[in-house]
Amino acid sequence: MEGIEMTDLNFKPVEAEDMKVLAPYFGLRPNKTCDSVPLDSFIWRKYYHVQYAIHENKALLWLMKEEGVMHSAMPLCKEEDLKKYFDMTVEYFNQVLHIPLKIYLADEEAVEYLHLKESDDFVVTEQEDLKDYLYDGEAMRKLSGKKLHKKKNHLNAFLKEYEGRYEFRRLCCADRDDVWRFLDRWRERKGDEVEEHLDYEVEGIHEILKQCLDLDIRMSGVYIDGKLEAFTIGSYNPAENMAVIHIEKANPEIRGLYQFINQQFLVQEFPNVTLVNREDDLGQEGLRHAKMSYNPCGFARKYLVQQKNFK
Repeated sequence: MEGIEMTDLNFKPVEAEDMKVLAPYFGLRPNKTCDSVPLDSFIWRKYYHVQYAIHENKALLWLMKEEGVMHSAMPLCKEEDLKKYFDMTVEYFNQVLHIPLKIYLADEEAVEYLHLKESDDFVVTEQEDLKDYLYDGEAMRKLSGKKLHKKKNHLNAFLKEYEGRYEFRRLCCADRDDVWRFLDRWRERKGDEVEEHLDYEVEGIHEILKQCLDLDIRMSGVYIDGKLEAFTIGSYNPAENMAVIHIEKANPEIRGLYQFINQQFLVQEFPNVTLVNREDDLGQEGLRHAKMSYNPCGFARKYLVQQKNFK
């Protein structure tokens, strides 16, 4: 890698107005993780201090920092260019930052394409707790079959108990105050049990609502007796014909509300997707049980890639 190319990498923090510029680089190669759409990079940009650089309008490269440690993510580019831009990222870490490369959440497709598991230069470790759950789109819209029978029962119970009192509708920027009030109630209900990353998630949602005109998102909510009791935010990956559900929050005291918003969001906003990515469980047992209960059809596995033998 020539030194001149290193000077071309001018990293800058991700801002809302950048998202329309960054969007075309997502979906250039196979990737079924939630990072295959732009919104995750926006939601967590402050938590990870996310910076980006675009090289020759062909690739999007990343710099991130967590607890003072610099790391990166897999480059976003066409698959045939992946090795070039992966090597460029390695060179940037080695020659400019003078540290070994570390990549978090590397998608399985990239790891396999680059043959990193067989490489003598890298240690590749699956991040088991961070794999994304994948579901069959049609099954999630219909909730049919024996394995989803309990979900259908909860959904039917909600429809019966709240008949004539609920409204499912698409949300827009003008609804931000309703969502903020809901989040305040949700955060208060969680109390001291909320981990730091969830506070960043709430902050990220606030930023989405402030900047939603700059973001390609789909957002819906459920009102009961005129009060917002659930909302959800998703993105679409056209390359995989996949919906990514980034945020889904509901009043847990209302039986069947989660099942209702989950199903209706897909029916109304993603009627033809073949795959649904509902992100990871962060290693939390309760979240894992909830995601497994929807009978995933697979997982989008992710890996930690660490360079070795760096001097």
